[in-house]
Amino acid sequence: MSENKRPVAPMSSVAGPAKEPNAMGPKAVELVLVKEQNGVQLTNSTLANPTQTPLGTQERETWSKKIDFLLSVIGFAVDLANVWRFPYLCYKNGGGAFLVPYLLFMVIAGMPLFYMELALGQFNREGAAGVWKICPVLKGVGFTVILISLYVGFFYNVIIAWALHYFFSSFSVDLPWVHCNNTWNSPNCSDAHAGNSSSGPNDTFRTTPATEYFERGVLHLHESRGIDDLGPPRWQLTSCLVLVIVLLYFSLWKGVKTSGKVVWVTATMPYVVLFALLLRGITLPGAIDGIRAYLSVDFRRLCESSVWIDAATQVCFSLGVGFGVLIAFSSYNKFTNNCYRDAVITTSVNSLTSFSSGFVVFSFLGYMAQKHSVPIGDVAKDGPGLIFIIYPEALATLPLSSAWAVIFFIMLLTLGIDSAMGGMESVITGLVDEFQLLHRHRELFTLFVVLATFLLSLFCVTNGGIYVFTLLDHFAAGTSILFGVLVEAIGVAWFYGVRQFSEDIKQMTGQRPSLYWRLCWKFVSPCFLLFVVVVSIVTFRPPHYGAYVFPEWANALGWAIATSSMSMVPIYAAYKFCSLPGSLREKLAYAITPEQERELVDSGEVRQFRLRHWLLV
Repeated sequence: MSENKRPVAPMSSVAGPAKEPNAMGPKAVELVLVKEQNGVQLTNSTLANPTQTPLGTQERETWSKKIDFLLSVIGFAVDLANVWRFPYLCYKNGGGAFLVPYLLFMVIAGMPLFYMELALGQFNREGAAGVWKICPVLKGVGFTVILISLYVGFFYNVIIAWALHYFFSSFSVDLPWVHCNNTWNSPNCSDAHAGNSSSGPNDTFRTTPATEYFERGVLHLHESRGIDDLGPPRWQLTSCLVLVIVLLYFSLWKGVKTSGKVVWVTATMPYVVLFALLLRGITLPGAIDGIRAYLSVDFRRLCESSVWIDAATQVCFSLGVGFGVLIAFSSYNKFTNNCYRDAVITTSVNSLTSFSSGFVVFSFLGYMAQKHSVPIGDVAKDGPGLIFIIYPEALATLPLSSAWAVIFFIMLLTLGIDSAMGGMESVITGLVDEFQLLHRHRELFTLFVVLATFLLSLFCVTNGGIYVFTLLDHFAAGTSILFGVLVEAIGVAWFYGVRQFSEDIKQMTGQRPSLYWRLCWKFVSPCFLLFVVVVSIVTFRPPHYGAYVFPEWANALGWAIATSSMSMVPIYAAYKFCSLPGSLREKLAYAITPEQERELVDSGEVRQFRLRHWLLV
């Protein structure tokens, strides 16, 4: 009898809740009939379809092609941070020595968590909130990651708008960030071609035309005194933001059928451009010095805790776990898809892209250092300063500079668009799967989400918008996203159970995960995440932009944004306990038992109340 029951409970997990306690009987009979007609191999898929019908989902939309899914995941995971963050961290933390902690954390935590999210979404075939029928009391973590993805959209789309502004500005004979004779330049502007060290990017009193174009020509930062003096939205950036929002909407409005086609361009174009820039970069004078600085190995740096902390946080953020995107994307896979292979492929591509982009970045940084006769450390930056100041300045000195600038900003646009699409899809899928009213009006709801994102993004395209951008970047997805992934890992590995989760994967792929993956899910990944969460709190530094220090009320607002998403976990848990019937023990039993096992609670057989459940791996 136990052999008959084993496939049944997880299959109802695919369908979701709302099953009667006596439903085990009919499903067992149905399983026998299926075996007699179609054979054991087809049992899983045959049972999955009928159980979905009562919810009205029937045939859930799936990716047109497997490559659509892979490109979508790669496009989301490989974003602007791979270009502006990883190479700088590698250089700052001992060059090649930084790869030791990075690869270690990638193998013991990054890949297992990535694999876990893909399997979780594919098996349950729902978004970030719906999958928590495996442990109803933790459903709040689903709303946490949805809210975080929404917050990130408020400022991430602005980066794409900046890139679009630069893209349009590149269609000129003389690039606008080359000289100091523009209306936005200040008396401190020093021509980048002057050739003396006093005009270098690190000079205290002088600024380059590229710096002034970004801060004064694009952002109009000089017209704001701080975050309490934002001013009106700039019409140029607002227009670019409108174009970004329109592109996002028409990429998402029909679901994965449309977004799966868009990523054929947005996920592949960056690799073409990176390769072209690499070929150009290595021919520049000083490029070899830059690459040598990027790869120089200093193993003594491994004795410093900051190197390990940087590696741990980079792994967490570079893969995109915890945003609900991987769960949303994989929920549209076929049930028998090999999610293990997908996890290995996509995490490997992500890491290789981060590493290889360093050659492109540092070949140009070496060139800029030689040009200004300064150490590479004086021109090496991370964040927006690299791709909107240093890189444009370097491209402006090349023959056919306008063409190279157009190519470069096309790469930034494509890197940003598919990552933004992923974040939006997390919000849309997560809420559409949870609320049937939204499911019936997906296109209208998608329009509502992108419009809401646009309206709130307008704060970031004002004169002081960079301050709002910095505040959101610092608080929206920092400690909160790490907290969300930690609760997610504990919920899957401990409350739902690694053993049951492994059986779910076996139903999909035909093979149970090895002991290595089970140990990582149960012990290594939660401990790693707990370490990173604690470190992120202990090492917290208030945000700043250049010399500007944010007022106390702005920091309080930032923490309010961060805690608003994290609070979804305890708020929903309290709501769930209050809404469940019975004694405290019965409430707890219903709260932590998967919805497809509710009949076990009624019969007093709750596996989560047994020590064996918590010890099994």
